[in-house]
This record gives sequence, C-alpha cells and structure tokens, in this order.
Amino acid sequence: MMKSLLLLLLQLALIFILSDAKSSTLPAQADKSFNISYIQSVTSCSYTAVITTSCSSSKYTRDQISISFGDAYGNQIYAPRIDDPSTRAFERCSSDTFQINGPCAYQICYLYLYRTGPDGWKPESVKIYGYNTRAVTFYYNTFIPSDIWYGFNLCQNASSSHQISSRSWFIYVILGLVLSVLM
Repeated sequence: MMKSLLLLLLQLALIFILSDAKSSTLPAQADKSFNISYIQSVTSCSYTAVITTSCSSSKYTRDQISISFGDAYGNQIYAPRIDDPSTRAFERCSSDTFQINGPCAYQICYLYLYRTGPDGWKPESVKIYGYNTRAVTFYYNTFIPSDIWYGFNLCQNASSSHQISSRSWFIYVILGLVLSVLM
C-alpha cells in the first residue's frame, strides 16, 4: 500500500515537472494576441540588430522585411521595412546591422520577423543588443513564411511568474515528503 502511494506521488510530481517545460526553441507563427501597435513605454532606447542570412537562402531578396521584438513586460520595439535593395541587404551568406530606436525594454525574450514579397528569405540568426538587456540571439535557419509574423516567444509572462513558482514549490514539497518516507 505504501509503495503504491509513493509511486502515485512520484507520478504526480513528474506530471507537474513536465508541464512546467520551457517554450520550444523553434520559430513559429506569432500568437493571435500579438499586436504590433501596442507600445507601452514613451522613453526611447537604441538597439542594434545583427541579422545573418543563411547560405542556403536565395542569392538576394527584394522582399519587404519588418522586425518586432520586446520583453515580458509589454515593451515592444518595431521597425517596419528594414529592407533596402539598394544596399544589398539580406544577400545570401551575409550579415546586416541595423540601428533601431524604440521604447526601453528589459531582457528581450521575443522576436518576430515579417516578410512579404515573391523571392523568399532564410535568415540564419538575429542578434539583438540593447542598453538594459543582455545580447540575445534567435536562431531561425528556416524560410520565413509570407505575410505572417514569424519567430520566437520565449517570455514567461511577468504576471505568471508567481504561478510558476507556486507550482515549483508544490513539486518540492511532494518530493520532500517522498524522500522523508523513504528514509
């Protein structure tokens, strides 16, 4: 009877641990709640975006490229039309650097790209540097679908951090009980 109870408690702990897994590190279509017009902060900070185009991308692209990134607190930076065919931006096997101004943000945890046009484009990675944030790199290495925001959201919503820590606390209590019974 005691072994059955212990096994049940361990299974419950495992279920809670697995349900607390981090977001996938593969790019995906932006959630329907993603709104490019939401700007929270009125202060301005400067960011550097280094975008590396994959060597398996098309030789060049005439597509229109936009970028949006931000933090878990709703601070969103948006730059429409960072493409410029006259500067040969986004050529295969190249890196392009952009200075982007926008609201001041904390740690950048999401980044989306938007592409529209006939050529297609395959970024390898996007690295963002900012004043209040550590440099962060998002690895794409896939073609960006046309006419949708596509990228990463690795944020754990700031308002949900208490819920996550409560779940972790519960797991530790269960594991502590199991270990105390075993000893």
